[in-house]
Amino acid sequence: MINIIDSVLNEKVLKKSVNRFAERGIILPKFSEMKNPEKIDEKIKSKLKNIGLWDLHPLNLFRITWKNEPIKTGGEFGDVNYIELPSKLTGVNARIILLIGKYFPTGSHKVGAAYGCLAPQIITGSFDPSYHKAVWPSTGNYCRGGAFDSYLMGCESIAILPEEMSRERFTWLEDIGSDVIATPGSESNVKEIYDKCWELKETREDVAIFNQFDEFGNPAWHYNITGSAIEEVFNKIKNKDDILAAYISATGSAGTIAAGDYLRTKHPNIKVVASEALQCPTLLNNGFGAHRIEGIGDKHVPWVHNVKNTDVITAIDDEDCMRILRLFNEKEGKALLINEGISPDIVETLELLGISSISNMLSAIKTAKYFEMTGDDIIFSLATDSAEMYESRVKELSIERGNYNSIQAAKDYERCILGTKDDNFKELSYTEKKAIHNLKYFTWVEQQQKDIEDLNTLWNDRNIWENVFNQVNKWDELIDEFNKETGVLRSL
Repeated sequence: MINIIDSVLNEKVLKKSVNRFAERGIILPKFSEMKNPEKIDEKIKSKLKNIGLWDLHPLNLFRITWKNEPIKTGGEFGDVNYIELPSKLTGVNARIILLIGKYFPTGSHKVGAAYGCLAPQIITGSFDPSYHKAVWPSTGNYCRGGAFDSYLMGCESIAILPEEMSRERFTWLEDIGSDVIATPGSESNVKEIYDKCWELKETREDVAIFNQFDEFGNPAWHYNITGSAIEEVFNKIKNKDDILAAYISATGSAGTIAAGDYLRTKHPNIKVVASEALQCPTLLNNGFGAHRIEGIGDKHVPWVHNVKNTDVITAIDDEDCMRILRLFNEKEGKALLINEGISPDIVETLELLGISSISNMLSAIKTAKYFEMTGDDIIFSLATDSAEMYESRVKELSIERGNYNSIQAAKDYERCILGTKDDNFKELSYTEKKAIHNLKYFTWVEQQQKDIEDLNTLWNDRNIWENVFNQVNKWDELIDEFNKETGVLRSL
């Protein structure tokens, strides 16, 4: 049975959580407040003026939104943070818009996905922050978001991620005080993460696993918060004849792509495009391998992916992403782009794109070329995190390949961006979508002990996904009740 979280499950544990939050001055934000920060209590907004964006302060839970003022300290709230990539850069007429993840706490929107998983367990008495340790299996940003949220919610965390992820991730987790478990392999070694989760579950009673690949709070957060943010930007920037033509998302945990489910309720003809690495094209052609596009773990189909709502699969060569990473962040690369006629202001904002963000950009370009899109077509995607999380990768590339120069920059711009083709691109038929959905069996039923009836429900039940995504309405009611019990907001 697919669980819908809509009631308190353990009053005794819930009381412990209320006491913990009261003692530590923790207030839970509602999902409606993350969607529309103008609804946040003025007393909270006033106190945030003296708190840094990444500070380990419980009120920073209210900064889990796309609408943070893009400054490090004392920021308020405004419009959704986004960047429009000019045609001179992308080589296509379609307008490509990326929402910016850097201005979330931790520098990535994954704090939102993690909140969507942890908060419902606290407000229903399923998780005891005074006893349980929150386990965050991830290929990078999700475990960072989970560790951050855990700290702010007064509980301990354990982060699990592949040992070959960027050094910045491990350093940050260690600094925040999270226990860290490094599993064998790289970005694509997700099963090894699952195996470690099973080991913890079987040997410890004090752990609660928040697996982003099967926790419906992950896509529910993106459906309601990210989907709404995209719709808001579209309505702000659209011209008379413009259409919201496509939404691009790396598959990853299949949380972010759920924004496409929301957008389809507003724009029925939208193309929802799932992007993955060419070196590990699991959805494209049942491929496997290792790759360097950090943040989009693969070799399986996430339990929470509504495959029936995905129109296209495309795959991006990680070598293109690494070359563009240097182009966007090396002095010679920036100079080349400016000489090509791209605004210096735009060039300076390209550091907002991390490796997976660059991959999303390339997927958007492929989509525009394949569907022969025009200037009336608007494509949305996300800059999940910024180049700040990959400074060590840029240094590694310099050591490996030598100093960057203008000739290499010209090659990278011409070959990796303007030379993007519409290859490794597949429109999905009904039967192809079902074939991808059926791949869930091998991970989730055979390995992770899911019920085969639930697998069939996720495909056959026309109401199940709507029910899953709309849980947040009940969660907001429970959050209201929880905050009243703690009394923290009342006493501010």
